Amino acid sequence: MRAVGYQQSLPIDQDASLVDVDLPRPDPGPRDLLVEIKAVSLNPVDTKVRMRAQPEPGGVKVLGFDAAGIVRAVGGEVSRFKPGDEVYYAGAITRPGTNAEFHAVDERLVGSKPTSIGFEEAAALPLTTLTAWETLFDRLEINRPVKGAANAILIVGGAGGVGSVAIQLARQLTDLTVIATASRPETQAWCRELGAHHVIDHGQPLAAQVEALGIGAPAFAFSITHTDTHFPEIAKVMAPQGRFALIDDPKAPLDITLLKGKSVSIHWESMFTRSTFQTADMERQHDILNEAARLVDAGTIRTTLAKVIGPINAANLKRAHAFIESGRARGKIVLSGF
Repeated sequence: MRAVGYQQSLPIDQDASLVDVDLPRPDPGPRDLLVEIKAVSLNPVDTKVRMRAQPEPGGVKVLGFDAAGIVRAVGGEVSRFKPGDEVYYAGAITRPGTNAEFHAVDERLVGSKPTSIGFEEAAALPLTTLTAWETLFDRLEINRPVKGAANAILIVGGAGGVGSVAIQLARQLTDLTVIATASRPETQAWCRELGAHHVIDHGQPLAAQVEALGIGAPAFAFSITHTDTHFPEIAKVMAPQGRFALIDDPKAPLDITLLKGKSVSIHWESMFTRSTFQTADMERQHDILNEAARLVDAGTIRTTLAKVIGPINAANLKRAHAFIESGRARGKIVLSGF
């Protein structure tokens, strides 16, 4: 089968950073689906893994997490899907990725694709939706109020893939006031379009801007990018006994003692935790994706697809990786078919 991978971790401008390869079609395990990939989307984790994870000598590492496609075969213990089903999912970081014609994935990580949108729109959703959903509802527990705090959430980095979903979920599924951050006119407009009540500039100190809104100190904060830069301002603006979550990899250590005086709790989120450790609630990702599909089909939330740049091949994936690494992405970049 056709696939795209690499044999050595290299900067994306190097010819061998991603290459077209031919690999054997995977055999599904007992709880696996074999999915014919119709579309994939890119996430920052793709670029991070490319630079950090060396393939075994002589081997090829295939990246890719987000995917939408059609089930072509199932393992002997599969109970949720059958061949012919249209699905979408984000996969596992411990297995070969989705940048291939066929992909094996545990059914507990897979949702039924929304029926109202195509494969490209669906491929833009899984990883960011799972990350946003788990952060908001499993880690921050935003449906559990913080007494005395403003019923509000600050989302730092609202215009990227995760932020674009988090804004929608917080606005549509809760009564929180949503404060998003974005630094450019087009990304600020995007956040407002997705439902943010207020948009502030993360290129300027955050605390004064939040205080100027006159709504009080937010109960919750969700930092998606550049947490090490924004952390002191986030700590300053949060309400006592609030809850703070982050998903990025700070380049400098965080001084979490800044949260002590207010007894603010800190929560890490990694969408791959459940699949990596085979947690007892691993099927929660199946349930989240099915509920997200229902919300899409009901028109409650929308895909965050920004651009389809062409078929799945090394040249197009290089372009997508370079754009993600530029830090200027808005929404999701998708590649469609082979």
